[in-house]
Amino acid sequence: MPRTYHQDIRIGTLAKMPGCLDYLPQILPHGFESFQLTNWAALPDDANTVDGLKELAAKTKDVLGGKAIIDSVGIYGNPLTDQTTADHWAILIEAAPAFGATTVCGFTGCIEAPVDENIDRFKEIFAPLTKLAEDNGVKIAFENCDMGGTWEKPNWNIAHSPRAWEMMFNAVDSDYIGLEWEPCHQMVSLIDPLPQLRKWIGKIYHIHGKDASINWDKLKTDGLRCGEWFVHHRTPGFGDTNWTDLISILRHRGWTGCIDIEGWHDPVYRDDLEMTGQVYSLNYLKQCRGGDFIPNPK
Repeated sequence: MPRTYHQDIRIGTLAKMPGCLDYLPQILPHGFESFQLTNWAALPDDANTVDGLKELAAKTKDVLGGKAIIDSVGIYGNPLTDQTTADHWAILIEAAPAFGATTVCGFTGCIEAPVDENIDRFKEIFAPLTKLAEDNGVKIAFENCDMGGTWEKPNWNIAHSPRAWEMMFNAVDSDYIGLEWEPCHQMVSLIDPLPQLRKWIGKIYHIHGKDASINWDKLKTDGLRCGEWFVHHRTPGFGDTNWTDLISILRHRGWTGCIDIEGWHDPVYRDDLEMTGQVYSLNYLKQCRGGDFIPNPK
């Protein structure tokens, strides 16, 4: 991917696949360079076939007009227990190249058992999906969100711990399966995201632009089990992570791809301030990327 104008690492945002043809033209002028199109547990009723998604992809490209790309598409359900979600994973993988997407993202899902007892079921579902991804030239990436679950009682997703990642990638050993990573979900577990990024960067295929703020005073006085929030999800630029260092790590290791802002979580920049926060984050991340691209003298 060319570095000109920083296009080796693009900064974008998320958009729901249902209704995206109306939504994208409204926010495209703000300067987003990429979009991830997302679905909850199922694809839209009018685009839940490969042909239907290819038709949507063509319309989406017309809307973007070359000003931004769709680098990833996602479905966030429980494919280990919901057959519709598993089937729609397959449909999305086959249709992803029509969008120009390099990555299909989502949750692993889970069964009602500790994470290590989920691995056989994970392999049963995702080994064939990974082969399908290989055949279609796209990668699978799992968001590192705990969805309120724990090791003993996972909820919707087992891909929230490096220990789980090791088990998953040993069970399905392929360069076409990895992580949709963001600092926030590891900070909820009190993990320092930057050392983790250095260790796992080879398995990180897409990045969600979402940060967190940890209330250390709350932790020190009331502890982890107080029943109240000690960490808040934040839009990048309002949280604790140094994104200049984060992007420097990415570039130092030759990582290319997209950082797509995951909004709708910030406790301050929400509701009528949602897009205000997202556009601030967009411009903040562009500055962390180095600011305006300046060509070298010849």
